[in-house]
Amino acid sequence: MANDNQNSTVPTPPKPAGVGAGASRVDRTAPSASPVDDSAGGHTTIADGVVAKVAGIAAREVRGVFALGGGGARAFGALRNVVNAEDLTQGVKVEVGETQAAVDITIVVEYPTPVHEVASAVRAAVKRAITNLVGLEVVEVNVDVNDVHLPSDDKDDDSESRVQ
Repeated sequence: MANDNQNSTVPTPPKPAGVGAGASRVDRTAPSASPVDDSAGGHTTIADGVVAKVAGIAAREVRGVFALGGGGARAFGALRNVVNAEDLTQGVKVEVGETQAAVDITIVVEYPTPVHEVASAVRAAVKRAITNLVGLEVVEVNVDVNDVHLPSDDKDDDSESRVQ
């Protein structure tokens, strides 16, 4: 009886990325065999927020990443930080399936760090963290660099130093 359910569905060929409005980037089918002996049985569901938080933490640890998220998200994040409610998923969007995950992450790079190196390091760190901590295969990590942070942005106005 158990074998009847395994062969009852006909696999459909995968769609190329970006095809259709609701095209999924991840395989949402259950794995056919577990690499670990799971004699207790049961099912594990990993929330999208867990994967997003792991990705956000990993990206923030990369040298040259100043912040995550776009300008509006960073402004709102600054308000959250004032009330000790930091959002570690800011600037991170994930799509999670049964065995795979896809990540879109928006970062601000610290000047003068090479942007392409930071993006590559973020991609590798996020993939490594999700694979090791969550156990999902990462099919893609898209990095959107939307700003470069200049050290002079943190300094106070020079006019204050001229006033005696």
